[in-house]
Amino acid sequence: MPMRATRTYVVNWGDCDPADIVYYPNFYRWFDDATWAMLAAHGITRAVFDAKYKVPGAPLVETQARYLVPCRQGDVLTIESRVAKVERKTFVVEHRILNGGKTAVEGHEVRVWAGRHPDDPTRLKAWEIPAEVRALLEG
Repeated sequence: MPMRATRTYVVNWGDCDPADIVYYPNFYRWFDDATWAMLAAHGITRAVFDAKYKVPGAPLVETQARYLVPCRQGDVLTIESRVAKVERKTFVVEHRILNGGKTAVEGHEVRVWAGRHPDDPTRLKAWEIPAEVRALLEG
């Protein structure tokens, strides 16, 4: 079974816009937080990325969200995340945010396994995902 995780989040006043609904960039922040928490729960922390694999992380190359049910201050959200696909240099994480048992937001992130470019250390270059990391992602 692919890597997966669930988190709970209570919407705060500062998460909302003047219409009292969650300001959409916050969903992307929560997707990112959920991905890093899921990886960390399986032993792939930011420190491991750097020390063991010599990569600064897995940057986003694509992200998308579809909003189905509004989320407001005080709502208790359940964020379900799972690795949906693993390619040679990228992996896809799908997210589903539930609000009161209803799917409120669906989204995904495409992340690239990237290290420092050999010719220019200020740039990143896609690297092949190590076999042991691929095994963790795929489950």
